[in-house]
Amino acid sequence: MPTEPRSEPEPTEPPLAALLACPRCDRTPLERVEHHYHCAGCRIDFPDLGTLPWLFAEPNASRDQWRERFNLLLSQLGRDVGTLAAGLAGRDVPAATRQRLTLLRDAYQDHAIRLQALLAPLLERGPGNAYEFYLALKTRLPVEQGIASYYPNIHRDWAWGETENTAALRVVEHCAGSPPALGNTALLGAGAGRLAYDLYAAGHCTRLVALEINPLLATVAQALAQGQTLELYEFPLAPRCLEDHALLRSLTAPTAAGDGLSFVVGDALRAPLAAQAFDTVVTPWFIDVVPENFATLAARINHLLKAGGRWINFGSLSFHHADIRDRLSLPECLEALEDAGFTPDVMTDTEIPYMCSPASRHGRRETVLSWAAVKQHRAGRVPKYTALPDWLVRGSEPIPLLPGFQAQAAATRIHAFLMAQIDGRRSLREIAQALVSQRLMSAEEAEPALRSFLIRMYEDSRRAITY
Repeated sequence: MPTEPRSEPEPTEPPLAALLACPRCDRTPLERVEHHYHCAGCRIDFPDLGTLPWLFAEPNASRDQWRERFNLLLSQLGRDVGTLAAGLAGRDVPAATRQRLTLLRDAYQDHAIRLQALLAPLLERGPGNAYEFYLALKTRLPVEQGIASYYPNIHRDWAWGETENTAALRVVEHCAGSPPALGNTALLGAGAGRLAYDLYAAGHCTRLVALEINPLLATVAQALAQGQTLELYEFPLAPRCLEDHALLRSLTAPTAAGDGLSFVVGDALRAPLAAQAFDTVVTPWFIDVVPENFATLAARINHLLKAGGRWINFGSLSFHHADIRDRLSLPECLEALEDAGFTPDVMTDTEIPYMCSPASRHGRRETVLSWAAVKQHRAGRVPKYTALPDWLVRGSEPIPLLPGFQAQAAATRIHAFLMAQIDGRRSLREIAQALVSQRLMSAEEAEPALRSFLIRMYEDSRRAITY
């Protein structure tokens, strides 16, 4: 891994603002005004999150949504602290169990305090709501993304993951050619930031803009790349010993990266990046997790690259889109690449270790697909990104009776009826008879269906939340 300080950037290194564009109108360059960016075309300000550029298309709404998700995490931690305290108050708690529960209780309390200090700029409003409120309020960032999403990557990137980090760097270097010369680079889905740091610190990039949607990951990445040291807890998935259930780790980078590496918070599907401004776009473990079909994503990446620029991708092709047509195989991806104006130049499979924490018994090896694709010509018109339909955004149009809504409405009515029947007195068979009397199910299917439903509810209630 790079340990020597990077040489001073070349005089031709462009300022960050030259590589940014408004994520709302997708064409107007952003201007730096005091402590925020400004779009003259939209006449809107994009306030920083602390010292991080906050460049979502709807900066205030996205901030509210992330604040709510952070408060949900804090509520979960508070609830778990109470559960652990109740466990410790019980009689006849074995000594080792008491030690583990005490360790976790104290760690969760301290973890919440450390996260609140780290993300203080996100918590400028009043105290959060109850845990149940946040469970009910599912706001519109990608539903898979919570503040704690990919939290273990922080420790992999900056504490114990030298082998994994080196493997990722080597994959990108192989795709970049010899010697690797990436020029002005955009890295989409930067996560906790180690790959971005390593690419820049190795001298492969003129300037690198690392875009990440999660404010916790971006905050950690920026702080460490600037030479700070942070202390955060790791909660291994399968601890090797009792003490490994909660480990306070010191996180640090080999050296400060320099001003040519910039972390930005925003959505890659409405990337705040200037068109045709980049020599290279890197997407690590990214294309299969974004909620957009590959062909459209490829056109967006083409839009960012200069003529002859390269798209370097590595990770999985495990697409999980609702539309089965979008769960592409490799030949379909190659076809879509060519349709989007790219010619694949390098393609390889590499087996690398993945999330092998020394404190966990859980870890695996992944065979990752990587490619470098060269932009031969501009893609067709890039579709305008629409996260939500107008009837939902404007609120003045009729709500369509979608098939999914009809099915969910029926399921919700049955769910509500069932939960109202659970009062601590009725048996499974008595509730099944009520379902039949309400003509919600037939006598033959009511009891088996109810048993399956309660099994899922019971198992969910026993499933631990991980951080």
